[in-house]
Amino acid sequence: MTLDDETRRASAPGSRARRVPTSRADRDRRRPRGERPARRSGGARRVAGRRKAPQPGKVVFKVILASLLSLGLATGVGVVLIYNNWNGNIDRQDLAAQLGDDRPEKVDVAGPQEPMNILVMGSDSRDCDGCAVDGESTNGLSDTTILFHLSANRKFAYGISIPRDTAVMRPTCYKEDGSEIRAATAYDKWNAAFSYGGPACTIRQFEQVTGIPLDNYVVVNFGQFKDMVNALDGVEVCIPDDIDDEVRNIHLKAGTREIKGNEALTYVRARYRIGDGTDPNRTRRQQAFIGSMINKALTAGMLARPDRLVGFMNAATTGLQTDFKGIAQMADLAVTAQGIGADNIKFITTPWVYSDKVSSGIEWTPEVDKLWQLVRRDKRLTPEFLKDALSAGDKPDGSASATGTTSPSETTSPSDTESATGTPSGTPSDTATDGTPAPPVSEGLSSSGRAAAGLCT
Repeated sequence: MTLDDETRRASAPGSRARRVPTSRADRDRRRPRGERPARRSGGARRVAGRRKAPQPGKVVFKVILASLLSLGLATGVGVVLIYNNWNGNIDRQDLAAQLGDDRPEKVDVAGPQEPMNILVMGSDSRDCDGCAVDGESTNGLSDTTILFHLSANRKFAYGISIPRDTAVMRPTCYKEDGSEIRAATAYDKWNAAFSYGGPACTIRQFEQVTGIPLDNYVVVNFGQFKDMVNALDGVEVCIPDDIDDEVRNIHLKAGTREIKGNEALTYVRARYRIGDGTDPNRTRRQQAFIGSMINKALTAGMLARPDRLVGFMNAATTGLQTDFKGIAQMADLAVTAQGIGADNIKFITTPWVYSDKVSSGIEWTPEVDKLWQLVRRDKRLTPEFLKDALSAGDKPDGSASATGTTSPSETTSPSDTESATGTPSGTPSDTATDGTPAPPVSEGLSSSGRAAAGLCT
């Protein structure tokens, strides 16, 4: 009896014969040795089926979302429930009607994608659950404002923080019903616009004073921030000295460790008795914390914990106010930026000096115009700004990052470093014509700068 006859007999209705295994491996074992098909080498099969370890060179949102979608696909309807839940968490508000008809236009740049400018605002409203961490009460100011620029070639990204005490002439804004919010007749602090007209007024203020068109915006509150940190099971920081502020009930012990909950929120909001006490240097400390969050979210341990991933995305989307159409649009954007790693995400602060135009205020220096020109023309940050930059790849204690230097993909080319005036900037070797890579740009906040911000050196 042949193998096929035996198989048919075993499967015939009413047959009591022992069922013959029909998997390929079983059939091969039952065939005479000379009739067994040739098999690929075990090494080849292992290579073909090997799963890649999580790569840190991903934008945090893309990595988290892709991992969760893969998990959801394995459990069928689970992905639909998670997706719908996240979309339901988002508070989508299109503010285009409140931004006026005099918005700046985008400059055409070469690239496979369009450059993206996203304004991230951190509301200090105490209305959310657990947000009154310091006992204060406000109607909501833009405690943190960061322009996040994503390049058209998706090779680099940077965040530009605008200190809330920056003196600015607030332009005319508009309410939801179209009525006007009168422009300021004297200098006011940057964050006042949020109090007058919410995120729409802050967006309009940004576009009018910088000439940079925004593609999207995001508003995050204190509660979301705490929950995101908690979902990561804490974020590593380095506090150089004990912080004891009896007036505001802020107490933080010195050392390098992971913090979460109210302690994390207190750390990024603390201003007095840490560093030099200025708002711009508190902004630097916030940048360092965000960078550490990104690094933590990109670790293999994080990606191996579905519970943390789900918790992180739940926290990130709950109550999130934005004009993104939904999770799918955010994911599509993140997928295009999958080649950007933590070391290629830079954070800087608008150049400033102290000012008496507003109480305890600061004002921008003329160099800020060069910075806005780089953004408009989709250029990398030049050495004059990189020297004070923080990277998402930096270690909290101030030591060198894993790479130690700028990565090859971040190597500066003449076209990338062309200044706002049209002439190349940087060292002479930046303009070499022999095809050799330019040397790494000297970058990073100095030890004195880190100390002033309350960061370890």
